[in-house]
Amino acid sequence: MDFNSSLRIAATGLQAQTARMRVIAENIANADSAGKAPGDEPYRRRIPTFQTVLDHEIGGRVVEVGRLAYDMSDFSSRYEPGHPAADAAGFVQYPNVNTLIETVDMREAQRSYEANLNVVTVTRQMLGRTLDILRG
Repeated sequence: MDFNSSLRIAATGLQAQTARMRVIAENIANADSAGKAPGDEPYRRRIPTFQTVLDHEIGGRVVEVGRLAYDMSDFSSRYEPGHPAADAAGFVQYPNVNTLIETVDMREAQRSYEANLNVVTVTRQMLGRTLDILRG
């Protein structure tokens, strides 16, 4: 594998983790977004999907961001009879977003991003050293 191939593979990893962090940030931002009227469905947690694809140019597999999936788990309900979205019993449906899970997912995405960034850094260093040897 050459330097360009490793840079390309790491770059697709960086793009995938960036997309993942964007979706997680959206989930966290909407964690308390209830509907505006009774019966309105609140924000539904989104889950990024990934797939590996063969890149014929570099002869290796790269990662691509797939479609967003929706978490079909139940919404949480809170008793808030004064809320505009409260049903007849006084309950309001809130998103199925658990901020603890989202925080852990964000940390994992950050670590994966850092790992791909380290691949880019090391590859650039190796390329620089190779050029120094060729000059010498």
